[in-house]
Amino acid sequence: MADKILSCKDCGTNFVFTEREQEFYKEKGFTNEPLRCPDCRRARKQQRNNRDNRTGARGGYRR
Repeated sequence: MADKILSCKDCGTNFVFTEREQEFYKEKGFTNEPLRCPDCRRARKQQRNNRDNRTGARGGYRR
């Protein structure tokens, strides 16, 4: 297994999906390659965390 060059679906930059990351995904049972670069993944996670903190949500539906 070799490193792969992928393109981020959000910002369009190329990023490396390393052999080690591919092994990790396989161990966890993930079948899809990442769609976002590490920076966009981090930003998206931060946005989710901020939204959840504002609404008090813990991952369910808002009522």
